Amino acid sequence: MKIGIACDHRGFKLKEFLKDNLKEYEIVDFGTFSTDSVDYPDYALKLCTKIVEKEIEYGIAICGSGIGISIACNKVNGIRCARVVDREDVIATRNDNDANVIALSERVNNNLALELVKLFINTPTSQEEKHVRRRNKLTEIENNVR
Repeated sequence: MKIGIACDHRGFKLKEFLKDNLKEYEIVDFGTFSTDSVDYPDYALKLCTKIVEKEIEYGIAICGSGIGISIACNKVNGIRCARVVDREDVIATRNDNDANVIALSERVNNNLALELVKLFINTPTSQEEKHVRRRNKLTEIENNVR
């Protein structure tokens, strides 16, 4: 399974930790590659474009708060990104919303971040009718609101 990862300068250290500890997956690194100041939308776009093009299955996006990069990711049609802070958030966003990108704050403890990413990757999407209906409505909004 190919997993993409991207960050801004504030997320660089967490990105490197996750790459070093997700050896069971093929990780594609979209940058940034240092702690020099950069703009998170640039890296969100690189990551999310490859998800939409089906070159990678899931994405991990990291910035200082996790909020800015999640907003940037969600500007790309076909992306469902959620900023998460705990296990319940991860389960809900994968099970209910079929998110394909997880956004993290660089302030999250490294080991918790690793746990959340693995849970994200391994949580299936519900096929329960209410969740399918709601996801379909999200897709309609995405396709029809400009």
